[in-house]
Amino acid sequence: MPNFPPNSRYYGIGSKKLERADGTEVVYLQRRLVPAPERFATLEVHVVEQGERPDHIAHQHFGDAEQFWHLCDANAALHPQELTETPGKQLRVTLPEGIPGPSNA
Repeated sequence: MPNFPPNSRYYGIGSKKLERADGTEVVYLQRRLVPAPERFATLEVHVVEQGERPDHIAHQHFGDAEQFWHLCDANAALHPQELTETPGKQLRVTLPEGIPGPSNA
């Protein structure tokens, strides 16, 4: 089973084995449970413009286009294209789960 880098959505996810009736083993990743969007602290809101792509938005806000999955998690999108299919849509740009946001004090 491959080791995923720390910036991967699958980092830290364990694997399991399934033994088939013929004795062959199939190794697979355990299910990745996505936290509820309200568990993420919002840093800012990004308003989608015509023609934008999730990877470009991720690069703009996180400096890494491969981090588009953070936007999916924070905005309850199952498919990345859901993020940008409607110009004017407001996307939450958030911190990872468990990291508290800035205080409003």
